[in-house]
Amino acid sequence: VQLQASGGGLVQPGGSLRLSCVISGSNPDYYAIGWFRQAPGKEREAVSFVDSTDGSDGSAYYAESVKGRFTISRDDAKDTIFLQMNSLKFEDTGVYSCAASSNSSPWGWAHPFRYSYWGQGTLVTVSS
Repeated sequence: VQLQASGGGLVQPGGSLRLSCVISGSNPDYYAIGWFRQAPGKEREAVSFVDSTDGSDGSAYYAESVKGRFTISRDDAKDTIFLQMNSLKFEDTGVYSCAASSNSSPWGWAHPFRYSYWGQGTLVTVSS
């Protein structure tokens, strides 16, 4: 399984971006997908999670810091996970990465150790 994240860029506070994560390999809809971010000098932080749609219901979960502003979705026909980010803040700046887990339970979704596959990151910069 390989993941390819894209869609980052420079945006002003209050603006929006949509990140994409394309999954390639066998049975992409089997995997639960998480988005993580890492700001300069800070630890990696879990942002959002969407459950598998193969045997699970595709439920979405969010970190408190992004709840109400970010929306995760998956288009299994395109093997793509989206992260719509609205009302962006300075503190949303960082490298955003997507990761795949064969564990479809949302329990512990924010822990990086449960993800077996990681894509390279895409940089999001929120600046005026």
